[in-house]
Amino acid sequence: MFSASQFDATNAFSGGGFMSSQLTDSTPSAAKSRETHGLVPVTVKQISEAYQSGDEKSNFEINGVDISNVTLVGMVFNKTERNTDVNFTLDDGTGRIGCRRWVNEVFDTREMEEVQDGMYVRVNGHLKIFQGNRQLVAFSVRPVTNFDEIAFHFIECIHNHLQSSKIRQGSDTTHSQSKDSSLSTPVSSGSNGYQTASSSQFSGQFNTDGVKSCDQLVLDYLQQPSSIGKEKGIHKDELSQQLKVPMAKITEAIRALEEEGLIYSTIDEFHYKSAQYG
Repeated sequence: MFSASQFDATNAFSGGGFMSSQLTDSTPSAAKSRETHGLVPVTVKQISEAYQSGDEKSNFEINGVDISNVTLVGMVFNKTERNTDVNFTLDDGTGRIGCRRWVNEVFDTREMEEVQDGMYVRVNGHLKIFQGNRQLVAFSVRPVTNFDEIAFHFIECIHNHLQSSKIRQGSDTTHSQSKDSSLSTPVSSGSNGYQTASSSQFSGQFNTDGVKSCDQLVLDYLQQPSSIGKEKGIHKDELSQQLKVPMAKITEAIRALEEEGLIYSTIDEFHYKSAQYG
């Protein structure tokens, strides 16, 4: 599944190698430039070297942290279309990995029609083991329209690696103390078998009055059957109108949920779907 890379790093960072239709302005949008946590930025090399117990249902471990949802940027090769799915190889300059995008809806088909061999894309998806090989089951494949996004992705990968290493070192020194506390939340260490999560996933669901937070209201709305059934996702305006919450609060909630990897944008930066049902 992994092979030598044919990715041209020189062209990637100088703007070469893009199809003419991919290049737009040189200023990355805020939505595309945000750092993600639940959706972890990684390279193919990190995936190939990640620890995995061998059980197809178990998560991968990178830098001592359990990883499930990831985001990569690279060039598409060997795109193959079938009735139910589209397969392709992603080359990011550190290696190659096979990717699969299921096409259950019209939106899925249209998204993959835009993707062609030789095109740079951002792929969001779940890491899986299939027939002994590591692959990425994508729930979003988006053409890269600004070559700065490639450089920014690798910066994100480096930053995430350094942050994870620092957290892991801190966790090792405080492990004995946290073990003695009956009120501690078993979250922070990937090596202890618990899924890594931020405190906002627990404390952020309700405020001090026991009322659901805006984040949770947005997530609940996106996970309703009627919302899941909309192939383009839900527009921010609809969230604000239906939940009767100011747009500023909706935008803030979307940013937090997107950083946790719980939701993702679809056709643009205004439509969103729940990652759980994507």
